[in-house]
Amino acid sequence: MTTNPTIVFTDVETVTIEEHPVPEPDPDEVVIRTDRTLVSTGTELTILSGDVPPGSAWDDHIEYPFTPGYNNVGTVTAVGESVDDLAEGDRVATYGSHAKYVVASAEGCRPIPDGVSDDEATFFTIAEIVMNGIRRSDLVWGETAVVYGLGLLGQLTAQLCHAAGARPVVAADVADLRLGYLPERPGLTAANPIDDDVPAVVRVAAGDRLADVVFEVTGNPDVITDELESLREQGRFVVLSSPRGETAFDFHDHCNSPSYTLVGAHNSSHPSVATPANPWTQHRHAELFFNLVAEGTLEVASLVSHRESYAAAPGLYDDLLADRTEAMGVVLEW
Repeated sequence: MTTNPTIVFTDVETVTIEEHPVPEPDPDEVVIRTDRTLVSTGTELTILSGDVPPGSAWDDHIEYPFTPGYNNVGTVTAVGESVDDLAEGDRVATYGSHAKYVVASAEGCRPIPDGVSDDEATFFTIAEIVMNGIRRSDLVWGETAVVYGLGLLGQLTAQLCHAAGARPVVAADVADLRLGYLPERPGLTAANPIDDDVPAVVRVAAGDRLADVVFEVTGNPDVITDELESLREQGRFVVLSSPRGETAFDFHDHCNSPSYTLVGAHNSSHPSVATPANPWTQHRHAELFFNLVAEGTLEVASLVSHRESYAAAPGLYDDLLADRTEAMGVVLEW
């Protein structure tokens, strides 16, 4: 009998692997045998730790037991009777959880081209979030961009800003290990706020100008107003992270006087359907991501810092809760 091991957060700081039934597809669905999943060390560890602000949007959506995961890559094993654009054996990426078998609507599947490995494909959700954030920033060729926070979102933000024509791109993080993941490319500069005056680094790199766009990707509400020091007057400040807590924000000094534009960039702000005004749905961004990886414009394989069997997940999550400073791309093999 086929089994379906599934990772479940049964309570705060408690991870188990449960045996669930193998799903059956509805007419418009497919069943996928998982090959790889990517752990979201930000979202998942926030939920697992229980470290969410009371009464916040985080708190409203979290209850245990909780089935984590939304970066799933696998192979179609069964197809609903109404599905005609997917077949058994197709490789697809979905927002499926950490489980051996998941079910997804055919519409929700992102076909993976042959030139993209399973490991590389697991970053598709991260790329969708980042691409949407960069579009919402109205970044254009030749502008200066600063990225604060170099977890997975920040790493892809720096690379994609560079690919979109931003020059220079300054990427900042307090961990030298994370700075070391940045590719060596002309016009991409690393800075450590502990050792470097980041606004000064920006001015040197950008011909004595500050940034046109600053991307907040740390998730730390305590550093947000400091990041504004790298932004020029009338620049755009994009909140690409999901800050965990409140920020003391003076709307005169931090917004009105410098005439900043503040931009939220949650993944949910993607258009639900493509329109002539905005064709950039999540699916369209995933397609672009796969193309950029296949052609070598984006380098994500080197971002994998951990690769473990799903069976080792409880211990792996324990280790990440204790110390995730050396974690970047955490991939589970199924």
